[in-house]
Amino acid sequence: MSTLTFRRHAAAEVPDLLDALCDVYADAYGHVPGEDSTVKTEAFRDRADAALDASNYELVTAWDSGGIVGFVFGYSLRPERGWWNGLNPEPAPGFIDETGDRTVVLAEIEVRSAWQGRGVGHRLHDEFLGGRGEERATLASNPAAAETHALYQGWGWRRVGVVPGRPGSYYTEYVRFVLPLRPGTAIA
Repeated sequence: MSTLTFRRHAAAEVPDLLDALCDVYADAYGHVPGEDSTVKTEAFRDRADAALDASNYELVTAWDSGGIVGFVFGYSLRPERGWWNGLNPEPAPGFIDETGDRTVVLAEIEVRSAWQGRGVGHRLHDEFLGGRGEERATLASNPAAAETHALYQGWGWRRVGVVPGRPGSYYTEYVRFVLPLRPGTAIA
């Protein structure tokens, strides 16, 4: 494997990288027969662009000599976001309390298909989370993505439940995972 470099980017830098991020995203998912990949990529572009206004947004990219091979981005979870609305099973008291700097959302992590299975995603994950100040991280996943869930759990994430998708969401429900970023952080 060639030597990768990792770069951190603030929200102001991302518009210049958005086309490249969309290319990585499209490549990471590949072509699915019967699916218009431009629809999925444009939906990603909309999510990625909207995330730039989030509190404490950060992007981490992985580069080789040919350009960006993967990326991860996220932001601090705002109390009014409703991230935990409808969480089933019902969590312990205080679990869903957000302060605006308690939890970081790992919103996207994508790696070009040629680089998948080579540890790039895990390195991006660790690079991103290692630079965060929140006490815990959360992410949402497709409920049918059992292999992805196993990967996350292997990286230390804990499945905490399922929430219903919002109107217009890609899935009707999402699995929520949590990872403590500080020793002693209670998960449930």
